[in-house]
Amino acid sequence: MPMEILRTIAEARTACRNRKDAHLSLALVPTMGALHAGHLSLVQSARERADVVAASVFVNPLQFGPDEDFTRYPRPFEHDCGLLEAQGVALVFAPAPEEMYPFRRLAAGGPTQAGECSAAATPEAVVPDSTFVEVGGLSDKLEGRSRPGHFRGVATVVAKLFHIVEPDLAFFGQKDAQQVVVIRRMVRDLNLPVEIVVCPIVREPDGLAMSSRNAYLDPAHRRAATVLYRALMRMEDLTRAGERDGARLAEAGRRVIQEEPLARLDYLEVVAPETLDSVPDVSSGALVVVAAALGKTRLIDNLLLKPQGKP
Repeated sequence: MPMEILRTIAEARTACRNRKDAHLSLALVPTMGALHAGHLSLVQSARERADVVAASVFVNPLQFGPDEDFTRYPRPFEHDCGLLEAQGVALVFAPAPEEMYPFRRLAAGGPTQAGECSAAATPEAVVPDSTFVEVGGLSDKLEGRSRPGHFRGVATVVAKLFHIVEPDLAFFGQKDAQQVVVIRRMVRDLNLPVEIVVCPIVREPDGLAMSSRNAYLDPAHRRAATVLYRALMRMEDLTRAGERDGARLAEAGRRVIQEEPLARLDYLEVVAPETLDSVPDVSSGALVVVAAALGKTRLIDNLLLKPQGKP
């Protein structure tokens, strides 16, 4: 059966409910498109766990700040669909912004009609009138501190996708570690009937975590971008050698990045994987999160520290 491309919420609900009425388990892989091997690994994991795999392809304006890359974010939709169909995806939900957010206002003030906003609109022009989902206590840390409102946009769109598709399972990548923490807390707090499955980071041969934004890097910045992975590996080596002090580990990682002249460090922190609070001692495990800019491109990465003897 050929892959179905669904453009409206009504189409998506009907297609997904038809599968569930046939007693087929349904998995969702939410994406913003510009797919790479990391996304496809999520699809492959979803196929192993569910009868039917649906993917969303939606560049969500709510999670972009006014000075971020919403308008230039890559949108190779036909190529993405070819990749998804080759991986056995049955349903692709690819709504327009005005389909997901039909009640909106322009940044300047006046209301717009549904259909007026295109994919090239600025994110502040597609803000819903009132209703958001916000996960307090997690959304304003780390990425949330650097990108105010980002996780409110993530939680809002993921909650909407879960209500539209009604998946049994949803697959996310560990690369977006804080996003995973926020979504898991949202699912728990709102009692949403979906299992969140987190898949490992997929890396390039030189260690760089795969990301759609890697395509922005020129050759010099692409070579320099491996500094994030090198900083994480330095911290892992120190942990294996017996270092347990979170502050000393973080400082060692920061020094690696600061030695790369093309990288501008935003943050590098050692935190608890579920709360994102600072961890003074990593003996019980910890999450290292890092963000840095290479030219105009901002990249993130992370590593779960597991001291020897821990599973």
